Amino acid sequence: MQRRRLLAASLAAPLAATMAGPAPALAKPPPLAVDPIDRLSTPWWRRRFEAKQAEIRRAPPRLLMLGDSITQDYEKHGPPAWRDFVPVWDHFYGGRGAINLGFIGDATSHLIWRLMHGELDHMRPRAAVLLIGANNMGAPHWGARDTIAGIETIIGLCQHRQPQMGIVLVSVLPSIRSAWITATTTRINAGLARRFAGGRRRGVAYVDATSIFERNGVVDASLYLDPHLTPPDPPLHPTAQAQARLAAAIEPALAPILGEAPRPPMRG
Repeated sequence: MQRRRLLAASLAAPLAATMAGPAPALAKPPPLAVDPIDRLSTPWWRRRFEAKQAEIRRAPPRLLMLGDSITQDYEKHGPPAWRDFVPVWDHFYGGRGAINLGFIGDATSHLIWRLMHGELDHMRPRAAVLLIGANNMGAPHWGARDTIAGIETIIGLCQHRQPQMGIVLVSVLPSIRSAWITATTTRINAGLARRFAGGRRRGVAYVDATSIFERNGVVDASLYLDPHLTPPDPPLHPTAQAQARLAAAIEPALAPILGEAPRPPMRG
């Protein structure tokens, strides 16, 4: 798709130069962050996508957990305790007909493709929790405006295909990767708040989770599992304990959509 755009641009320039009079301004193409882009050439991604399609057909979900590796992490078992996410999933999402639709490395474009190719089919869910955008700032290096557009596209697609479904939109979590990513994350979340906080968009509840991962206004690296890895990575993924705090913060928005009382925080 990107090659097609580059080719179109290269052809348009000499064509405009041959036209009499001033050349009309070319319409700016939409950002890649809103384009449906698959990762089917990656074997594990294809296998996971196919497995999730089978899971949807087998047991249509009531609650969709949409996202990237932070959401997929709920499938990890411990020990050690910092990577034991399954008890967190069981505590907050067990018995709710939830499906984990988190895919490692996915950006907004990849989630858009998934939603257009089966992840909104054969079901009538009550709610969705959406946490996406961290990978837009990785290899694609997409900025705040493009990422916000991608998230808005996802929400629009969900509401068009499943209008009865309430959406809990979670802010992009803070990380310690680069100064540019930190600043861009702040801009993304400010933009999301302007668009979605306080019930500005019907059917969407916005949860800003930033403060959960900060201490005295600074990102707390101890709340991330990445420094525990060998070799260590920059803090990006919450530990199981921090993920439990995130899930508890989501409950006041999610539970009413499901028609339930909020589940209590985990002990310990």
